[in-house]
Amino acid sequence: MSEEDLKAELEQLKAENERLKSQRGGSTRLKVSEKGGVSVYGLGRFPVTLYKEQWLRLLAMADEIRAFIKEHDAELKAKPEG
Repeated sequence: MSEEDLKAELEQLKAENERLKSQRGGSTRLKVSEKGGVSVYGLGRFPVTLYKEQWLRLLAMADEIRAFIKEHDAELKAKPEG
């Protein structure tokens, strides 16, 4: 490969890297997993996957979870931005 080819490939890889970084930047998305669960992408490094009954139980606890977080706010850490 010539030096020009290497430079062109490097620029292409940089552009693709930036595109991939911007896709995951704060956006969450849902997907049906291979086993029929609901996966949430974009919260962390790995998706959170639960079956629909588990999500419904968790959603039913939303007020309880909010109250728990409020009650234990001083003990809990927040993920740094970026």
